[in-house]
Amino acid sequence: MKRKQLESAAIASAGYDASTAVLELEFTSGEIYEYFAVPRSVHEGLLQAESAGRFFRERIREVYPARHVK
Repeated sequence: MKRKQLESAAIASAGYDASTAVLELEFTSGEIYEYFAVPRSVHEGLLQAESAGRFFRERIREVYPARHVK
C-alpha cells in the first residue's frame, strides 16, 4: 500500500485502501499498524488534521480494530 508522508511527531506516513477500508499507519517509531473498517472520511480527516497524532488518539486508536504489521 502506498503511504503519504505526514508532518507529525507521532505518525510518519498513512495509506488507505478504499476497496477494503484499511488504513495503514507507519509511526515515527517504525511500527506499522493496519486499521480495519475505516471510512474514507476518517482517512481524509487524518490527512487534513492540524495534529495527526491527536486525531489518531481521538478518532482512530480505540475505535477501529487493528493489526500490528511490523
